Amino acid sequence: MFRVPKAELERRIGEVQGRLRSAGVDFAVIVQNTDLYYLTGTVQQGHLVLPAEGEPVFFVRRDVARAQCESELDRVVELTSLRALPEVVGRMGLPADGTVGMELDVVPVAMYRRYEAMWPAARFADCSDPIKEARSVKSAFELELIREASAQADHILETAAGLLHEGMTEIEMAAELEAVARKAGHQGIIRFRAFNMELYHGHLISGPDGAIGSHVDTPLAGRGLTPAVAQGAGWRTIGRNEPIVFDLSGAVHGYIADETRIFCVGSLPADLADAYERVREMEQAMVALVRPGITCGELYATAHNMAAEQGLGAYFMGAHPTQVSFVGHGVGLEIDELPFVARGSSRALEEGNVIALEPKLAFPERGAVGLENTWLVTADEAERLTNSPTEIWEV
Repeated sequence: MFRVPKAELERRIGEVQGRLRSAGVDFAVIVQNTDLYYLTGTVQQGHLVLPAEGEPVFFVRRDVARAQCESELDRVVELTSLRALPEVVGRMGLPADGTVGMELDVVPVAMYRRYEAMWPAARFADCSDPIKEARSVKSAFELELIREASAQADHILETAAGLLHEGMTEIEMAAELEAVARKAGHQGIIRFRAFNMELYHGHLISGPDGAIGSHVDTPLAGRGLTPAVAQGAGWRTIGRNEPIVFDLSGAVHGYIADETRIFCVGSLPADLADAYERVREMEQAMVALVRPGITCGELYATAHNMAAEQGLGAYFMGAHPTQVSFVGHGVGLEIDELPFVARGSSRALEEGNVIALEPKLAFPERGAVGLENTWLVTADEAERLTNSPTEIWEV
């Protein structure tokens, strides 16, 4: 059975505790699934009480037996009632009138009000940043899982070349690839941190639908099957000589790799093929700059300026006026992790960041072309983790 090793959990906990101390937080109460998994190795329902100093305790409401089996933490105990939480926390020696950290970027207000009532003398602070900052630099253990996810994404795309043919619908092709992904061990969902952002394992969109945007914070979304979801593969029949966007993610034991390739049954029109070459040049120019200390805003400006100079600014990262203001993002346990390669960002890359760079162009009524790879920031350069060929895949 897979478990996050105890030493890895202890490293993560120590890193977050140091950041909590710097933020003046006495203890954090952590409830969000991704953060729970990061710090406990399980997503069973409960509260991880993490002191700024000392041993954490995971109080589990459901399922305590499974949490004890899955987590390598020493103290995983049952919590029979939420009302008992202040009492058991008090027995840990933590101050009821201290500063309590919670993930205020994701905890619903109604839930937060309940915790306020349980600790009326406490001051509450947002502990999301200490956790997200710790998660932004990957360990060797995490990198191994991201490499596995990258290989999985490569496998899905390479298998697609033998399945794609003219006349099938987008959803038929997506279903074929879902089977491939699941048989390869894909966990089935991709986690976002942002509110109201949802994704299965990616988007498969063709022809003009490739340039359709939607509510989801991505440059390309597709029409989808229903307004209830409004993204991804739809009922459209795939034709010849049109771009087909395969924007897919591998996901292994929680860890994600992001990858996009362009397929075509036949050959792309010359102007779209040329636009794709410009996309590849944008990626190459950004990658040449990737190193610790380069700001995310500089990377964004490099690709944006190249698009503008080539007369493609109105199509860069979505069709005007629904373009997104980023050209890359961190990946790990969530697909929207730090750092964000966004317009105007002064955040500098660090060694150990894992980022997906995704220059894309969307042409209304024509379709979209784009490229995405997942990269590790090393001391000297970027290491590419997704390794399928970057040329247009003609079948």
